[in-house]
Amino acid sequence: MINSNKNYQLICGLEVHAELKTQSKMFCGCKNDPFGAPKPNIYTCPVCLGMPGALPVPNRKAIEWTIKLGLALNCKINLFSKFDRKHYFYPDLPKGYQISQYDIPFCYDGYLDTSEGSVGITRIHLEEDTGKLLHKTIDGKKITLVDFNRGGVPLVEVVTEPDIKSAAQATQYSRKLRNIIRYLDIGNCDMQKGGMRLEANLSLSETGDIPDYKVELKNINSFKFMEQAIEYEIGRQTALLNHGQIPIQETRGWNVDKQRSFSQRTKETAEDYRYFPDPDIPPLQFTKEQVEEWKKNLPILPEQTINAWRTKFNIEERYSKLLISSPRIATLLESIFTTALRNDIKPNNIAKEIVNKNIMFDHNSLPSDIITTYQQLHQTDDIVSDVLEKTIQTVIDVNPDAVVKYRAGKTQVIGFLLGQVTQKLQQKLDMKQVKTYLLKALEN
Repeated sequence: MINSNKNYQLICGLEVHAELKTQSKMFCGCKNDPFGAPKPNIYTCPVCLGMPGALPVPNRKAIEWTIKLGLALNCKINLFSKFDRKHYFYPDLPKGYQISQYDIPFCYDGYLDTSEGSVGITRIHLEEDTGKLLHKTIDGKKITLVDFNRGGVPLVEVVTEPDIKSAAQATQYSRKLRNIIRYLDIGNCDMQKGGMRLEANLSLSETGDIPDYKVELKNINSFKFMEQAIEYEIGRQTALLNHGQIPIQETRGWNVDKQRSFSQRTKETAEDYRYFPDPDIPPLQFTKEQVEEWKKNLPILPEQTINAWRTKFNIEERYSKLLISSPRIATLLESIFTTALRNDIKPNNIAKEIVNKNIMFDHNSLPSDIITTYQQLHQTDDIVSDVLEKTIQTVIDVNPDAVVKYRAGKTQVIGFLLGQVTQKLQQKLDMKQVKTYLLKALEN
C-alpha cells in the first residue's frame, strides 16, 4: 500500500576520517608522504607491510594531536586508553587487521555548534590508514595494483551522534571540522587526494526516534557530493517507506555521473570485526596535568576569533572567515586591525581589500600585500605616537601646577591634562593610549 502523506525526519550521523601530517607513520618510522612519493611502495617497512615478527610502536605526536583535536571539539579525554585490532580481509590491508580503537577511544562526549543546532561528538579515535588500490588496464587486461605508501599513515576518525537534521547541516558541520583541523595545523585535509573522507549514516523516522535500520554512504571526498548523496538518499528511502518497505541496512557508494547512490555490501556490525586489544601495544596512561597542559596550549579557535573581531573591529563575518587560516595569520591580522583602529582607519575596509585582492596564503608564508599594509600602518602609528608624545610634553610644560598636584597625590588632575591634549590635537584619539603616554611622561 502506497502512503505518500507521511512526513519523515532525517536521522543522520557522520564519520569523518582525516590523515594527520606527522613526519612518520602511525606505528613505524616510514615517511608519512603518501601523495608526494615518486614511486609506489617506497615508504614501506616490515611493520606497515604486516611482516611476521614486526612490532608496532605508537607515534606519540599523532596521539597528542588527536587529544588536541578532541579538546578543541569540547571532548572529555580518557586518561586510560588502548589500541585494538579490527579484523577484516581486503587487498589494501596486509596484516588482515587494522590497528584502531574500539571501546576506549582517546576522546569522547564532545560537540560542535552549527547554525541548525549543536552536533554531538560521540568519539574521536586514532588508527592507521590502509593502502591504496589502483585499477588499471595493462596489455588489455583489467588489473588492480596496491600502493602501500599510504598504509600505516595516522588517521583520526571523528564520529558524531545522530544529531544532523539536514544535508546542509551535514555540510556546515564538515566544513567547520575541516577548518579546525587545518587551524590546529595537524592535517591538510586535501579531499581530492583522500586526506579527508566523509561517511554519512542515515535513516528516516516519522517520530524522530532512531529506526531499526541505517544506510551508510561511504568514502565521499567532496562536501558538495555528500550533500547531493544525502538528498538523494532521503528521496530513495522516502519512496521505499511510502511503499511499506524498510530500507536494507547496507553500505552504499555515490555515483557522481549518474547522481545516484548504489549498493556496495550489507553493513557489518562491530561483532563482525572481532575486535580485541592489540597484544603488541601496551595500554596508554595520561595524567590530568598532561591534559591541562595540552588544553592550555590550544590556540584561540577561528569561531572565537571571528566573534571577537566582529565586536572589537566591526569586521564582517564573511571576510574574517576567509582570512583566518592559521594562528600565525590571525595574530598578524589582529595587530594590523588594532593599529588601523588606533589610526581611525576602518579595519573592515582593510579586511575587505585583502579578500577582494584574492590574496592566498598558507601556514608558513605571509603575503607581501599584508606585510606592506602592516608596515605602512605601523609607520603611520609611529608618526602618530611621535606627535602625541610631543603634544603631551607641551601640555606638561605649560601646566606645571597640575604636574605638582599630580605628584603630590591629587590624581584627579589627569582628567584636566587629558582634556588639554585632546584640545590641542583636534582629532579622534584612543584615550587609553593617550593616558598611557601621559602617565609615562608624568613619571619621568
